[in-house]
Amino acid sequence: MNKKVVVKIKNLLKERDISLRELSRLTDIRHATLSELSNHKRQNINFQHLEKIAVALDITDIREIIDLVDEE
Repeated sequence: MNKKVVVKIKNLLKERDISLRELSRLTDIRHATLSELSNHKRQNINFQHLEKIAVALDITDIREIIDLVDEE
């Protein structure tokens, strides 16, 4: 069975009651880029983006942001 990496931005934003626009402002990452990550439309993940998201949301464990799941 194949695996895929899933970015869990939607869940994180919902848990923290933060909008995508606010995250964009906090991280200085384009809103469109965050939207693509959030909607699983991006094939590549920029590690600097993950670092900025982690800092902005006060995350110390990268597994809170990304997950490896079975592909459907």
